[in-house]
Amino acid sequence: MTGTEAILDKHLRTCCASGPISYCDYIEQVLYAKNCGYYTSERERVGRTPQRDFYTAESLGPVFANLVIAAVQDILGEATVRQSQFIEIAAEPGAELLTYVDSNPFAGNRTIRPGQALTAEGPVVLFANEWLDALPFHRLIFRDGCWRERGVTIQHDRFTEVLLDEHTPQVAAYLDRLPQQAADGYELDLPLQTEVAMAELLAQDWSGLILLFDYGKTWQQLIETCPGGTARSYYKHQQGNDLLVRRGAQDITCDVNWTPLEALLKASGLHSVQRQSQEAFFVHHGSKAAEAIVQASAWSLSPQRQTLMELIHPAHMGQRFQALWGVRPA
Repeated sequence: MTGTEAILDKHLRTCCASGPISYCDYIEQVLYAKNCGYYTSERERVGRTPQRDFYTAESLGPVFANLVIAAVQDILGEATVRQSQFIEIAAEPGAELLTYVDSNPFAGNRTIRPGQALTAEGPVVLFANEWLDALPFHRLIFRDGCWRERGVTIQHDRFTEVLLDEHTPQVAAYLDRLPQQAADGYELDLPLQTEVAMAELLAQDWSGLILLFDYGKTWQQLIETCPGGTARSYYKHQQGNDLLVRRGAQDITCDVNWTPLEALLKASGLHSVQRQSQEAFFVHHGSKAAEAIVQASAWSLSPQRQTLMELIHPAHMGQRFQALWGVRPA
């Protein structure tokens, strides 16, 4: 156990000293505890080397960045883009999207780090890649005819899972949206903080484009086709199901629930709200950048062309990831 992991472990034991805590509170601490959480401590998380835990479309280099820029220009128009600030949410330090290109068409850019307020004003492009799936989530299971919330406690000096006696206020407020019946033992991972974060973004006084890439499912899929839930961990590119081990040293995530997020965008008056596969989004809106890559390597399978195929091919990232976007008029 490293020094930061020991600090986190001591902190978690303090949190559990008075009784069980919700999985949401546990994940919040494991991922974002100050200076010792998985995302707040100094560590190399993203990349293809064996020492990293996972890689993202953004970490593949300039191809993804050029596709995003081309898509933004296609949706908003080049004149609007030149007047817009590019705001990226929760990018890895030193690996922001625009660092992969020599120049960009935006009026300016900034990054909102984890823990910073979600603020935006004026004409903007709000962009995030795999931000929503990194937010803490609640865990439920259907037992004896009702939904029980799962939590974490310490028993015999070990962290273990328990069922909470009462729902947390966030889950209690959501109960009327849950199905009344489910198979006994059906697990449901609820990413409620994604809705809070989206509402916070939409409350800001901005105009322009919001563009979010992530993996997720519709509400119907989550409650009907995922009996084991969608929560998982990643450590050195290996997927796991035990969220209580390697605390602070492994990533923890679950699939985004797209249905309420789409509804929030539409309810806030955004135009052209769509959720598309990553493949469809770039085919429809990033074709100029894609064509340039193909033409530059017409007679060979260059690294850029290989990356393009990985990003849009349905057997790779093309169908696994989706783009949710909408336009707010000035």
